[in-house]
Amino acid sequence: MSPAYLTRRRFVTVNGLLLLGLLVSILLAAAIGTVHVNLWRALQSSLVDNPDRVILFEARLPRVLLAAIVGGALATAGVALQGLLRNPLAEPHLIGVSGGAALGAVIAVVLVGRNAFAEVSLLPLAAAGGALVSMTVIYRVALVHGRLQPYLLLLAGVVYNAFAGALIMCVNAIADFYQAQGILYWLMGNLATQSYRLVATIGVYTAVGAVWLLWQTRQLNVLSLGDEAAQQLGVNVHRVRRATFFGASFLVGAVVSVSGMIGFVGLIVPHMMRLLIGADHRLLLPASLLAGAIFLVWADVIARTALGVVEIPVGVVTALCGGPFFVYLLKREGSKAFG
Repeated sequence: MSPAYLTRRRFVTVNGLLLLGLLVSILLAAAIGTVHVNLWRALQSSLVDNPDRVILFEARLPRVLLAAIVGGALATAGVALQGLLRNPLAEPHLIGVSGGAALGAVIAVVLVGRNAFAEVSLLPLAAAGGALVSMTVIYRVALVHGRLQPYLLLLAGVVYNAFAGALIMCVNAIADFYQAQGILYWLMGNLATQSYRLVATIGVYTAVGAVWLLWQTRQLNVLSLGDEAAQQLGVNVHRVRRATFFGASFLVGAVVSVSGMIGFVGLIVPHMMRLLIGADHRLLLPASLLAGAIFLVWADVIARTALGVVEIPVGVVTALCGGPFFVYLLKREGSKAFG
């Protein structure tokens, strides 16, 4: 669908098609796996000894739902950060936000214990706090004479990621053996089966963060004209930046706390949707949320079925897709900047 002026009909059509695609993806992904599931037998709740029902509703479906929530949150955060920073390379994983969230979560895990902390739903808040701190530090470093330098922001994010990674390894070194092994596997990006309660909790966090960012879409459209033009049009640039940073950090922290560091979703999906439907954030942000959910659902299907019974972290799949895509964008934007 080519970019056009946003109307109510176009908004409903685009998001309706994506929502339908997401529902179909969830149903198909839940049915796909290394073990065959008899759907008719799985739906017969009257059977007590029902392995098909256990596999479908206790193992696969919570994981598929979690993948949809995580993918939607990361894509939404990517759209918001790219629009706010006017940098097409801005992505939570690349600019250090995910690293800061992971650091906050790891510290919380070691101090309190992952299971106990997750049960009271505080682990996402700890991760969101780490993400917000990292975003604030990186943003301040990238300011030169009051102006944000996009490539300096990217470099600061890379350095912060390295710094956060070193601190995570330091914290991991003082953790006990079982915590250390769990943290290392979790950091690679893991959507292992979770309880419906935890999936619902992360869903609520994600919904709150997404609605918060939806309120900023009109201001993000105006900010694309530049800070000076936005101020002349009555936009409080500093307030919008603070609100968007908070919302994006909240989203990233919530999903990183349960999935680990899954990169490049917030880079690939917003760019593809921007090419298809245009750059109006009023449509781009909700459409990217749904498209990000679809993308990660199928990435997780590949992760758990590509090598048979051997499962690979979903973060590896997204990195294999996103690495070449990032190099392409870097070369394209570099040519524009220095051409």
